[in-house]
Amino acid sequence: MSVGIEAPRSPRRRAANRTNFEMYAWVFMRLSGLLLVVLVFTHLLVNAFIDGGVQRVSFAFVAGKYASPFWQVFDLALLWLAQLHGTNGLRVIINDYAERDGTRFWLKMLLYTATTLIIALGTLVIFTFDPTIS
Repeated sequence: MSVGIEAPRSPRRRAANRTNFEMYAWVFMRLSGLLLVVLVFTHLLVNAFIDGGVQRVSFAFVAGKYASPFWQVFDLALLWLAQLHGTNGLRVIINDYAERDGTRFWLKMLLYTATTLIIALGTLVIFTFDPTIS
């Protein structure tokens, strides 16, 4: 018995019309990761550390923030980038570990459906937030 790294599985057949999608997905992960670091730390700084910290976060605080288009766009960018970044990462994991084509297909369809639903609902909440709800 030898100790070592197992031989990789045989690579799946690639389609004849290859595109650069994987390269663009790789670049997206790096750029979105950098931008997400800035967005997340700004979000934490504004919501959790400045002016009394997390104790001041309430419905009125969110209503005040969402009165400004800047914070709506900021939160929208954070939502979209985080969701797409995570979806792309899970897509790569599914491609790596799902051995059967059918399993891979259905896992990715479930992932894309959940992503679309979360992005749509999050966007709807950000732009239809009503601060006058009592």
